[in-house]
This record gives sequence, structure tokens and C-alpha cells, in this order.
Amino acid sequence: MFTKPGDTAQLLWNGELTTRGRLYRLGLGLAGGPVLWLGLFLLAPSVVLIALAFAQRGAYGQIEWTATLDNFVRLAGLGGDRWTGDYLLILWRSVWMAIVTTALSLLLSYPLAFFIASRTPRTRYLLLSLVMVPFCTNMVIRTYAWQLLLSRQLPIARLAAMLGFIDAESSLYPSAFAVYLGMVSTFLPFAILPLYTNVERLDWSIVEAAHDLYASRWRVFRHAILPQTIPGLSAAIILTFIPAMGTFVVPDLLGGANYMLVGSLIQQQFGASRNLPFGAAASFALMAMTLAVLFLLRRHGKEAAREG
Repeated sequence: MFTKPGDTAQLLWNGELTTRGRLYRLGLGLAGGPVLWLGLFLLAPSVVLIALAFAQRGAYGQIEWTATLDNFVRLAGLGGDRWTGDYLLILWRSVWMAIVTTALSLLLSYPLAFFIASRTPRTRYLLLSLVMVPFCTNMVIRTYAWQLLLSRQLPIARLAAMLGFIDAESSLYPSAFAVYLGMVSTFLPFAILPLYTNVERLDWSIVEAAHDLYASRWRVFRHAILPQTIPGLSAAIILTFIPAMGTFVVPDLLGGANYMLVGSLIQQQFGASRNLPFGAAASFALMAMTLAVLFLLRRHGKEAAREG
């Protein structure tokens, strides 16, 4: 690349002489579509949602554009005569559910990714196809299938009754166990695929060098394998934790009314309750928690990269 003084400076790009203004126009033409798409379908709805969170609900359910913090005060449990932690409990339960779902998904997907990557190409593609089969079925249908599998007429509930976990005439749902089972089965493929992609590209010469230096199995894993899989783990955590935070289909169908998460709360406020400002405030809280998790993951990834 070379330049000449003045506004008509000549630049060498792609083997041809051009000007800086032409490069800017070319870059704008290439990036304009994606930027416009993100602005219309991501940024603009987010701005409207944030503005709606500070509005008020009218007497007949209409929106009154009067700036207020009442929705956030109510979300914090301070709206009535006494403090109540019901909504904070829902937020905490959602975070805990997402943490447990992510942890269980990683525990299952990590060894499974190594198992798939160690198979022959033909078997590997077959196993990956089986992992992706759930994507071919709607989440609602899969959740209804779990309702059927956990009903008292089928062997799973009968075995649980024989072991004394439930009554003989009871089913395994609605319950926290059913919610965890449904959540893990729903988001497990999101953890397996990025981990498998990462494991497939491992540099096994580093592992061999660790063995040659008489490292124990734990040290080989800790210093030779785990650092190489951190990008896949980070992607798996993001792809699992974030949707698990906001889902409402699985908790609604497998947890019942007594196991409400923030996704169910938002769906209820935008649906039957018609309290759009409060639903927007809950959505804003969900967005804030999600961004906080992304910030922590990014910070941890930078620290791990520096240590590596």
C-alpha cells in the first residue's frame, strides 16, 4: 500500500490503484447490509424494550409513556407495603437452573466429544448426525414427549416408585427433576458441537510431550488438554447458559405453575397479564444478567490466554 499527499491519495488494493474514498464506499457497501439487519432486528427492538421498561401500565392495560422506576422497584420486591422476594427468587432460580443445566451439559458433552472425535470418519459422522437429530424436532414436541416418558404408566416412573422416590400413583412431572432432565436434553447438542469441533483440532504432540516428561494423567489433562479446549468450553457455555436463562417452554410444561422461571414470567406478562412495561423490565434484567455472564467469560478467557 502507498499514498500520495492530498485528498486523491492513491492506494494499492487487490492489485489495483484506487482512492481512500472508494475503499470507504466499498467497505460501507459490504458491511451496510449486515449492519442494517442488526440495527433493525436487534438494536431497535432492544431500544424499544428498554424504553418500555421505564413506562407505565394504564388502568386498561394500555401503555403510558411516563418515565418511572416502578417496574424495577416491583421486580426488586419493594412495590408493596412490605418487601417480598418472589421476583428475586424467580431470577435467582433462573440463574441457578441455567448454571446446573450448563454444568451437567458440559459434564456429559466433554467426554462424549472426545469419544466421537476418536471414532473412524464414517462412525463419527453417524454419531454427529444422532447428536443433531433433536434439532429436527420442535422443542415443544420434545417436551411433550418427556411428559409421556415420565408419566406414571411408563417404566421410568414405576422404577422411581419402586425405589421410593415417588408415590406409586404419581408421575415424575411436574417436578424439578423433570425440568432439569428436559433442559439438559434440550441444550446438550449446543454443548457437544463446539466441543467436538475444538477436540477434533487438538495438537496431540503436546499431549505426547507431557507423557514423555512423565506427567501424571491429571497433569496431562490439566496442562496439555484442558488449555486447548478452553475455546470450545467457552463457546459451549455461551450457547448453553444464555438460552437456558430465558427458556420458558420446558419449565412450563415439565415444572408446572410452582416452578416459574424468568422466561415464564416474561411470557406471562406479555401474554395473559398484559403488563408490557413490567415484562419489559424483567426482560431488561434478563439481558443485564446475560451481558454480565458474557463479560465474566470474556474476562476469564483473556486471563486464561495470558496464562497460556
